[in-house]
Amino acid sequence: MAAAEPKPPAGADAARRLAGGCWSALWDYETPKVIVVKNRRLGVVYRAVQLLILLYFVWYVFIVQKSYQDSETGPESSVITKVKGITYSEHKVWDVEEYVKPPEGGSVFSIITRIEVTASQTLGNCPESVRVSNATCDLDEDCVSGQLDMLGNGLRTGRCVPYYQGSAKTCEVSGWCPVEDGASVSQFLGKMAPNFTILIKNSIHYPKFQFSKGNIEHRKDGYLKHCTFDEVSDLYCPIFKLGFIVEQAGENFTELAHTGGVIGVVINWDCDLDLPASKCNPKYSFRRLDPKHVPASSGYNFRFAKYYKTNNSTTRTLIKAYGIRIDVIVHGQAGKFSLIPTIINLATALTSIGVGSFLCDWILLTFMNKNKVYSHKKFDKMVDTPEQTTGPQLCASEPPWQDSTLADPRGLAQL
Repeated sequence: MAAAEPKPPAGADAARRLAGGCWSALWDYETPKVIVVKNRRLGVVYRAVQLLILLYFVWYVFIVQKSYQDSETGPESSVITKVKGITYSEHKVWDVEEYVKPPEGGSVFSIITRIEVTASQTLGNCPESVRVSNATCDLDEDCVSGQLDMLGNGLRTGRCVPYYQGSAKTCEVSGWCPVEDGASVSQFLGKMAPNFTILIKNSIHYPKFQFSKGNIEHRKDGYLKHCTFDEVSDLYCPIFKLGFIVEQAGENFTELAHTGGVIGVVINWDCDLDLPASKCNPKYSFRRLDPKHVPASSGYNFRFAKYYKTNNSTTRTLIKAYGIRIDVIVHGQAGKFSLIPTIINLATALTSIGVGSFLCDWILLTFMNKNKVYSHKKFDKMVDTPEQTTGPQLCASEPPWQDSTLADPRGLAQL
């Protein structure tokens, strides 16, 4: 009699079933449950939210912001300036070499419009300015010999002497005499200044896109010799009258010429490089940069001196200059189509449309009368039976769960 074949242990069958269940789980497809709620008001809210999200991405993100483009900000830039014109004051005629500081033609320069001149200063002793703190005196004892005031004009000698005019007395100082406030003469250079012309030559380069352009038209007919800037007809003739710049900045020229000020000439290069290069054009704007409404810091002035040799002694002319400082500022941004930002923003747009479902689910579960009915249909409650807990349950081919269906036969029809 043949011997009975040994039966495989019960644990081996369980292991095979477990392995088969795990293997089949790799190829199963799972999808969320879709519930159709017959409620017109909720449907309108859902479609309205989707429409708003779609309009936001289509109009603002893709059309206005052009998020389908790769972009670069802050172009490499060079600025060269040149001023032309002559003017006159009460005592002399002034040309460019005298009223433009510094003369190199950079992006920041000053045009002198008024000066206060203290002529023929020499090294010696003279009365201190009455504007200096503690400079007035009655006796020599009021002046400390060897005292140096950082806001004064020299080293005090210890003597109290009569001032340049009037009956006042101030402490005597050793320095450049006479001091500025004692013998300065004011001269106004702004009579012809509004007609000064300023050439602003600007070139920009976007290294990421290897794109370069300048603000001067390439012509060989002497175009720049007879043109001035006009936003419509002569955009590529960057020759501006000083009066035009001040006017565009919203300032009064006579007042600005007396007190001085800082005007910004802003050149903006916003270029869509998906279009022809001819569509990339500079845009100019003008505004005042210094705080004119703050008396303590408004206006603009600086000092310089011209030195001479007379009879082996050094003489200088001190000039306090008020003027209009021009700051040329270049901004810009360039963009060109790129696949990566396009894919990223499309994926963001498609994901954001799901916000409508989240909002409507929240309304259903919170505010609707039949929210409990929807909750039971939306979320299945599963019960784990004692019989199904014996043995391995990690990857069974049949899920060890039972549906607890809703007893209401009307379902969601009443929502």
